Amino acid sequence: MNQATTNRRDFLKTAALFGAGAATLQAASPWAKQIGLEMWTVREMFVKDAEGTLAKVAEVGYKEIEPTSYGNLDPKAFRALMDKYKLTAPSTHAGATEGPNLEKELQGFQVMGFKYIEIRGPRIPGPVTIESTKKRSADLNRQGEIAKKFGMKMLVHNHTEEFDLLEGTKTCMYDVLLAETNPALVTMQLDIGWASVAGQNILELFKKNPGRFELWHVKDATGIKSAPVDATPAQRRKLAKLCPIGEGDVNYAPFFKQAKLAGLKHFCIEQDNAAASGDAIAAARTSYMNLMKILK
Repeated sequence: MNQATTNRRDFLKTAALFGAGAATLQAASPWAKQIGLEMWTVREMFVKDAEGTLAKVAEVGYKEIEPTSYGNLDPKAFRALMDKYKLTAPSTHAGATEGPNLEKELQGFQVMGFKYIEIRGPRIPGPVTIESTKKRSADLNRQGEIAKKFGMKMLVHNHTEEFDLLEGTKTCMYDVLLAETNPALVTMQLDIGWASVAGQNILELFKKNPGRFELWHVKDATGIKSAPVDATPAQRRKLAKLCPIGEGDVNYAPFFKQAKLAGLKHFCIEQDNAAASGDAIAAARTSYMNLMKILK
């Protein structure tokens, strides 16, 4: 074997190894760099020690949070605390309230860096119907116009009841909200866990409504696969038990592969019953580590 042949073979081996390495790098999801935590997961800890809780959340590796309260801190102080621990909050579940202080609240939201918010308005009385849901959608669009002036969009979060069929119809509240809200003003924050518990086909939701799901709640539960096929969302919820990501029936790998179709921009892990385990941070850590494995 001459030197030229040896050099060529060595080159091909090196190229093959480089190609394999590049493929591995390409396969690692960019979403792994922005895993968020819905602070409802650690709410009891946060009430007692806001800064200590944020420090522990950041130590786990979380980069984003979604607040459900602000620890009795004003917007500047809360933003300073997030900056200290290199956390950002693209969205909030501690929304503003329509009224004379709305503009001031939204200015505070700007300080904290929110891009997606809720605005609480007057409750719509009576049972949930197609017409009442259309009224709610109109309110969301109107509130979205207000939020837009501050560089924000309205978000709509779901549990399971949004997928119950409305009485006397073959449609559900969620379908009406998707059809009636303006995508430029309102995004759907899809709680994939609750939607899965309700029996929804997540990938079909993405295909039918591309780009509408800019926010996700990443949640897992057992009891989804074993639920009766004809069970209602409400019945299915009673059979489900929330758990850390990767320990239940929700397979997130195919969902993240279709994140572009969904329109995903930010997501956060949530486990409503994490405190019941005795250590909410430990539960949040388990979810983080398991999701990292999925994303990598």
